Amino acid sequence: MHKIILDCDPGHDDAIAILLALSSPKEIECLGITVCAGNVPIELTAKNALRVLSLIENRIVPVFKGCPKPLVTKLVTAEHVHGESGLDTGSGVSLPEPISNCEKQHAVEFILETLSKHSSNEITLVATGPLTNLAAAYTLDPKTFKKAKNIILMGGAGFEPGNITPAAEFNIFVDPFAAKSIFESEIEIFMFGLDVTHQMIITPKRLGLIEKSSNSIGPTTADLLTFFNSYDTKKYGWNGAPLHDPCTIAWLIKPEIFQMKKMSVEIETNSGPAFGRTIADWFNVTDKNKNVNVAISGKSDQFFDLIAERLSRFS
Repeated sequence: MHKIILDCDPGHDDAIAILLALSSPKEIECLGITVCAGNVPIELTAKNALRVLSLIENRIVPVFKGCPKPLVTKLVTAEHVHGESGLDTGSGVSLPEPISNCEKQHAVEFILETLSKHSSNEITLVATGPLTNLAAAYTLDPKTFKKAKNIILMGGAGFEPGNITPAAEFNIFVDPFAAKSIFESEIEIFMFGLDVTHQMIITPKRLGLIEKSSNSIGPTTADLLTFFNSYDTKKYGWNGAPLHDPCTIAWLIKPEIFQMKKMSVEIETNSGPAFGRTIADWFNVTDKNKNVNVAISGKSDQFFDLIAERLSRFS
């Protein structure tokens, strides 16, 4: 059983990560959802997390609003991918309105308080957005933050080019200074970047499986992903969009889906065309510390079968 805090910026693929985590209670106990600004501004990421919980009528998992901007730079958002709401649908029908409210406590305080109340190596931090909240927590109280068992994150790229600039993946680009802090924290990191997420394509067949997976949420989930597919199919010329964020949760449930390789990864924070790049020492050409376990491949059919099977539990 993995006890997790899910730090995210919903976002379509974040929404699927939430659903996958909450449909897997034997493997995952989600202690809380923390949100930061990223795909859309903080007010919308917070509302979107609540709307996903509303979709499955979950009033139990608490949601905490976190940092409204990156540590240093101006906020960059991705409405061009996720729509103005951050969770636009193909049909234009919105997700249900929230049935609960965000907690009053700040996300960073919740992260540190939760870590302080648990034993070392008991809590896994899963991050599917910019790393602003985690870096802020680490800066405020490094000793408590380092009680985390590990950090499972979606972000970065090794071989793959970027998806927001030629060099940078979106989550890292939004707050590379936060990423640099976390990647240098000496906490064990598992990175699911574009090298593996670009293998997880939402093809029409897989979209159909998701639509039929659950009478209660299958059609709505497919409607969300239909919108999500529309931008990336044009961008990449592929037969669907890559489904990024749920890779983190899928690995916690079935690690055999993915192949990992440990290597040195550094974050480029100097201004210029490589700003936000994850510099991965793929071939071990330096003697730098191997600080990150990088996902290098994944079994895409097993990945989507897992999502469809778990969504069916909401029927």
